[in-house]
Amino acid sequence: MKINALNLQYEAAIKSKIDQKTKPQGSLGLLENTAMQLALIQSNKAGKLISTIEINQPTVIVFAGDHGISEAGVSIAPSSVTRQMVQNFITGGAAINCFCRVNKLNFKVVDAGIIEPIIEPSTNTNPVLSKTVLTHSKFSNTTLLNMRLGAGTHNFATQPAMTTAQVTQGLAYGEAVIKPLIENNTNLLILGEMGIGNTSSAAAIMARLTHYDVDICVGTGTGISAEQLSKKKHLIEQALLRFKSDDPHTVLEEVGGFEIVEITGAILAAASAGICVLIDGFIISTAALVACKIDPNVRGYLIFAHESNEFGHQLLLNYLQAKPLLRLGLHLGEGTGAAIAFPLLQSAAEFYNTMASFEDAGITV
Repeated sequence: MKINALNLQYEAAIKSKIDQKTKPQGSLGLLENTAMQLALIQSNKAGKLISTIEINQPTVIVFAGDHGISEAGVSIAPSSVTRQMVQNFITGGAAINCFCRVNKLNFKVVDAGIIEPIIEPSTNTNPVLSKTVLTHSKFSNTTLLNMRLGAGTHNFATQPAMTTAQVTQGLAYGEAVIKPLIENNTNLLILGEMGIGNTSSAAAIMARLTHYDVDICVGTGTGISAEQLSKKKHLIEQALLRFKSDDPHTVLEEVGGFEIVEITGAILAAASAGICVLIDGFIISTAALVACKIDPNVRGYLIFAHESNEFGHQLLLNYLQAKPLLRLGLHLGEGTGAAIAFPLLQSAAEFYNTMASFEDAGITV
């Protein structure tokens, strides 16, 4: 798919509009950067300078998948918790459900490959449609998309996490998830994830694609012990010795997760459609890294919601030259940090659209 680089021809006009608001220049800090990026993305898509920023049908999509590496005991919980949490999403009981409700965000969950499916795949012969089954919970009206690549990945410490075909299919599934959003005129995508063991996968991907030492990429995730942390680092180092390539597709195949592959595909598809993507924590940022390695033009469509408590995430944000909107010490995942940051995008749009200029207000400075 073709992703257009953000054309900066509108940048000076947008900056002038922001600077003429009734405030000292730069006094709204990162909100001004956010308004600039939103206005640039939407002006590029419109092919002309937009007068107002619009946020249409903002949607949260959480991708879930299980990881073979969790068999080694590198997480605080067993793989069965992934499925239990997906059920919690469906019935509206998770943190991300709370933040979607309070911010009136559309919410979808994708089964990218948990060990035991909640809904069985259709027998439809179409390779994408056969993986898309919708259910609606009477408690939360959540949409569950069945786009499974398998019953969890292999243990990447000893063998590739998945096949080349699964990587290709996963990227296509991620793109397929975005198509209905494009048709619905959605222009803001918020991504989340769920998968016991996925910080191990994210750290391995980050280490190979950034060439940073494993030791600084690997963290405690949701709270593992020192012994588990040491084992986690050792297994990731062992995995990275198996292959030398830093081709992003190969890296996904060797140490990726089913949810991470599909998230990467979703980011690529959203950027191709001119949709802004609000990036959550470490796992989603790692998928963003992969997407940027596949096509550097993706970077212009990404806004980074927060800096998590995971040290590897802080390093990764610096690598991606990202300035996160929030620093709250979060390390939950699920898209929670991005959902919490969503009102900041609304605030950026509101001041850009309605705040008076010095001329409007008759103020001379």
